[in-house]
Amino acid sequence: MHYDLIVIGSGSGNSLLTPYWDDKRVAIVESGVFGGTCLNKGCIPTKMFVLPSTFGAAPEEASRLGVSLQRTAVDWPGIRDRIFGRVDAISAGGRSYRADELENVDLIEEEAHFTGQHELTTTSGKVLTADKIVIAAGSRAVLPDVPGVDTPGVHTSDTVMRLARLPKRIVIVGGGYIAAEFAGIFSGLGSEVIQVIRGQQLLRHGDSTVAERFTAAAMKRWELHRGWQLTSLGTGADADVEVRFTRGDETLALGADVVLLATGRVPNSDRVGAASVGFDLTADQRVSVDDYQRVLSDGTPVSGVFALGDVCNPYQLKHVANRETRVVAHNLERPANLRATDHRAVPAAVFARPQVATVGLTEQEARERAENPDDIAVAVQDYGSTAYGWALEDQEGFVKLIAQRSTGKILGAHLMGEQASILIQPLVQAMVFDQDAYALARSPYWIHPALTEVVENALLSLETQHLDDAAL
Repeated sequence: MHYDLIVIGSGSGNSLLTPYWDDKRVAIVESGVFGGTCLNKGCIPTKMFVLPSTFGAAPEEASRLGVSLQRTAVDWPGIRDRIFGRVDAISAGGRSYRADELENVDLIEEEAHFTGQHELTTTSGKVLTADKIVIAAGSRAVLPDVPGVDTPGVHTSDTVMRLARLPKRIVIVGGGYIAAEFAGIFSGLGSEVIQVIRGQQLLRHGDSTVAERFTAAAMKRWELHRGWQLTSLGTGADADVEVRFTRGDETLALGADVVLLATGRVPNSDRVGAASVGFDLTADQRVSVDDYQRVLSDGTPVSGVFALGDVCNPYQLKHVANRETRVVAHNLERPANLRATDHRAVPAAVFARPQVATVGLTEQEARERAENPDDIAVAVQDYGSTAYGWALEDQEGFVKLIAQRSTGKILGAHLMGEQASILIQPLVQAMVFDQDAYALARSPYWIHPALTEVVENALLSLETQHLDDAAL
């Protein structure tokens, strides 16, 4: 069957169907749950778990302020059902709207792979062709290649949020942002959390100061084993699951109700057969696109074929996929007036305990890229140096800024602590609009004694020059 447009994936790609397509034939190919990863298995349900876990951890946080609180019970089924009662209804409503209510849209609920650059074949043998195709197939959790990954009780982020009961003891394998968030969730709700990593630091792909300080903070909240390699999983004699690790000649065996494998995600380029029809892939197997989100073949854009989201960008962030969706929607409808995606200053946050937020270059990256490493200015401001930090009795949070000394240009920002995901936003805006650190610190007012003062003070302590001597 021939279509004007085929969209592979129903996450951000679902938003491509603007009124422009109302009188055209469209197909959405979705082999999983309608709505994509963010809605069903990712950012939305995880963050809906984060808030109750924050309340669950309140006794620990309040004790340093002289208030005694007690967590008497956690209604895991109630929390779970509140979250997925909403999420599942949204997913079902979106599916019904596309599948049942729109006469011009066909929902193809099976996998499909490219058999030509404008042709797809489904697992049942249907052949679909289109003038324009958008690959919005997302990514998936990757499982380590060790025996026993199919043992009951072993989960990925796709399934761990739908557990029948709150685990008394959970082993989390991995040290990235997904592992960090779930460690915070389960520890806050009262589970005994044991996290095991190959390296020495959590969040090790970010700025070194964040990695060092977050690791130290995590070790106060849950058990952390470092330097261990996962070797096998299986049914335990004294626990639901036994997980084994090695470190040199040492072995470590841990029993738990649940094991969460949070060892990374991979793009679904292989599932759609992108390489088989000559589409270019990056070194990490993402579909290669140009600035206009056009898919490349031998470095040349393929007419009418676009990609967006996790399948083609390295960020794995919903706000990036949404931005690319708006760009692709424009370019599909106005091919004579293409827009490029602006990937400057892409921020990210880890909703763990404590929160982490980051944008731009790490200190190491900035020094490596600078023509003169001495032209890099760095400031680290602790939350505890400000009035609101005193109120929090905070001994962990900080703001780290990296800037070019000669121009004041902000190159990177890395925050850890209370509401880091919100505090970073003025810095993101400054980077996008080329406002230098000197002016950002001195031109707008910063409310005293709000927590944003820690950002202001970090900016003030950066040793940078300013080109406009009139700024105060």
